[in-house]
Amino acid sequence: MTDFTVGDDHFRLDGKPVRLLSGALHYFRVHEEQWEHRLAMLAAMGLNCVETYVPWNLHEEREGVYRDVGALGRFLDAVERAGLWAVVRPGPYICAEWENGGLPVWVTGRFGRRVRTRDAAYRAVVERWFRELLPQVVRRQVDRGGPVILVQAENEYGSYGSDAVYLEWLAGLLRRCGVSVPLFTSDGPEDHMLTGGSVPGLLATANFGSGAREGFEVLRRHQPKGPLMCMEFWCGWFDHWGAEPVVRDAGQAAEALREVLECGASVNIYMAHGGTNFAGWAGANRGGPVQDGEFQPTVTSYDYDAPVDEYGRATEKFHLFRKVLQEYAQGPLPALPPEPAGLAVPVRVELDGWAGLDGVLEALGDPEGPESGVAPTFEELGVGRGLVRYRVAVPGPRIPYPLTAAGLRDRAVVYVDGVRAGVLTEESATLPEPVGGGAVVELWVESLGRVNYGPRLGEPKGITGGVLHERQYLHGVRARGLRLDAFEEAGAVAGVPFGPVPVASGERGLFRGTFTGAGTVGVGHAGLRLPGWTRGFVWVNGFCLGRYWSAGPQETLYVPGPVLREGVNEVWVLELEGAGGPSVELGPGVPVRSGTPGVVQP
Repeated sequence: MTDFTVGDDHFRLDGKPVRLLSGALHYFRVHEEQWEHRLAMLAAMGLNCVETYVPWNLHEEREGVYRDVGALGRFLDAVERAGLWAVVRPGPYICAEWENGGLPVWVTGRFGRRVRTRDAAYRAVVERWFRELLPQVVRRQVDRGGPVILVQAENEYGSYGSDAVYLEWLAGLLRRCGVSVPLFTSDGPEDHMLTGGSVPGLLATANFGSGAREGFEVLRRHQPKGPLMCMEFWCGWFDHWGAEPVVRDAGQAAEALREVLECGASVNIYMAHGGTNFAGWAGANRGGPVQDGEFQPTVTSYDYDAPVDEYGRATEKFHLFRKVLQEYAQGPLPALPPEPAGLAVPVRVELDGWAGLDGVLEALGDPEGPESGVAPTFEELGVGRGLVRYRVAVPGPRIPYPLTAAGLRDRAVVYVDGVRAGVLTEESATLPEPVGGGAVVELWVESLGRVNYGPRLGEPKGITGGVLHERQYLHGVRARGLRLDAFEEAGAVAGVPFGPVPVASGERGLFRGTFTGAGTVGVGHAGLRLPGWTRGFVWVNGFCLGRYWSAGPQETLYVPGPVLREGVNEVWVLELEGAGGPSVELGPGVPVRSGTPGVVQP
């Protein structure tokens, strides 16, 4: 039996000092058939360990309905086959630039600001989830012959709260569920964060992208003994829609990594390989010094400017990191696996089928609810990823007045008596032209991703403050949801009433087309572009690639090679604002940052 422990100065494996050289790779952001390749890339870079979060909302999007919880176990088995150890961070909150920080919508909708606290009802649903999930981890711990050596309790809790009762309860729950390997916490290297997020008896680790000596000095004030570890060495950063891409100089990042190792510390490179926020699972942030300001939705690509890019290729950063890590390896590093090939011949996919958004809603939407006094939120309707159509009448007679969607989250396309009247956002939630009495107003509201970090975690989506005409609330609202997961149900789209594509561009709705995939099977990837399109989602053979948006900076959606087929392949495009020409383009694919200057991340 292998024994992995936390010593006074080092991690110890069967009593011998060991340094963890880990890299973050999230199983849920990489197609399962590509796990082996990406893990081999991490080993070739010089890593001996891999770290992954676990998103609760992916596996229990609806209360009590579990979906593929075994994916974590299969990933850990792949980690073991790759000859690596594993660090598991099961949450329940994970941040990770993931929708709602990994918490299910039904949890934050029910408990609000009681999440991540000692609240008894919240703790009860967490315990139920952990008892469902953790057997995947427990049976694969290193002391049972598996790869799991460390498990995290919560995540960066000191950036959020100070409920020590909750943290100690959670650590105890992990033990009661059978976790026997060492537990740890991770927080930013600031006194208030380490004070709020640490648990007596658990290893505290620090998260930063530079300044290792200063960061570890702060950590040592709170934990005089124990191994030093940077649990998130931020080697890059993520991007937001409508903002410049964020980049980090490869040489500067390599020197910052070297500084961590020169301190005698272990490290987890975040991210070693970022992957993709498939199926609309990207989260969002709030701007400002305390993350309470401007809404900032995260793009579909989670390339992260990582050493292994979104397409699985080694970057300059990879080779510089490999050179640094080689100095700490116990022998020569493994050779790199073959680089994934892109689609050899570009393909133009003509879209020859179309259904308007009303027809899609009739075929795939939830039943329309009864009239309500106020507009229900997404959470009240049970809608996580997707959109909601709100319908309300402006009584008359009355003169025209401004129409406002108060508390709008996040974006609404508005129709008045069937005619498009404008697009509203949180910052601009009033129609530019007044609306008169007797009109019927429709607001198609989309969630662009729930906040995953800071005090606005768990904020509701939809029209959260009401529809106002001048200063008067409009009541008698009807709402109907269209959930993205409705498209995931086998054969669901077969019921959509497709017809010819409209001659004029600018329509909304679901577009469909096919292309022949001869010679594409086994390719490592493709990239899909939608020039002239505005905003929506794309599926290839029923696999949701994620959100596209002309706001940029991302212009190409990553298509995993295993999604493509010999023979006929089908593409669906759900356009929510205004379509371009009736075609999309498939090609080799270019990462979001390739050749693009951007904001430099220190």
